[in-house]
Amino acid sequence: MFGYININRNQLTEESRKAYQAYYCGLCQKLRNNFGARGQMLLNYDMTFLIVLLTGLYELESQKQEFTCPMHPTRKQTAWLNEATGYAADMNLLLGYHNLEDDWKDDKSYTKKALAKMLERDYGKVREKYKRQAEAVETYMEKLKAAEEDKEQNLDVTAGLTGEMMGEIFDWKRDEWSEELHCLSFYMGKFIYLMDAYEDMEKDKKKKQYNPLRLMADQCQEDFETFCKLMLTSMMSECARSFERLPILTHADILRNVLYSGVWSKYEYLQLKKKKQEKKVKRGK
Repeated sequence: MFGYININRNQLTEESRKAYQAYYCGLCQKLRNNFGARGQMLLNYDMTFLIVLLTGLYELESQKQEFTCPMHPTRKQTAWLNEATGYAADMNLLLGYHNLEDDWKDDKSYTKKALAKMLERDYGKVREKYKRQAEAVETYMEKLKAAEEDKEQNLDVTAGLTGEMMGEIFDWKRDEWSEELHCLSFYMGKFIYLMDAYEDMEKDKKKKQYNPLRLMADQCQEDFETFCKLMLTSMMSECARSFERLPILTHADILRNVLYSGVWSKYEYLQLKKKKQEKKVKRGK
């Protein structure tokens, strides 16, 4: 359920692209320092958005670090780290651990099961430090499993579970910004869940697995694509409204790039993929 909250690099200035990359590298370094190489394997762009958001909201000062990256060994890389980086790394661990467990249950991937086992001690430490957030993720996984077993068809129920969980993750300090952060992340969570279901439609159909969008696809095939686009647009519109109510100036261009453009990158890729498949089918007739 990761990989949807990213930037559109083509629509950012070079300075902003470098800043975003520096936060991403900072998260990578923090995961390595806190949890070793196994922690780095959980790295994703979704939590980078959280770092940039919290940095702008709380006007955090970042420390600059130069380091050598095994992936780019020819020149030094730059990482920016602050208090939000550590928090995002811990949340990355919480979510990543459960994502591995979920993949093991769904696909019986022994590699992911082994990695989850290696992270158990780290997970315990983070859980002790952030009990509220850890309990929110654990409760979410339990309720989502129950909803999937019951083949819940109400999209507000299933997507709302992800939204509620994300609300607790984004609500870092439970202060005057809690309500707005909850609102922003609630709709972002619903968007993520719906995008994940949308992307997995064909795969789940072939495997005859539960997908909350399958019933809709079967009942209204002609309007399915339009309805999905409207739902996704509605979720991100509410998310963007909440963001605009926050007094964020630092990196506001990066955050707007993600909310108004970057989150649609996967959707647009899937549309292009479908069009190519349709053309291939037509040529084969």
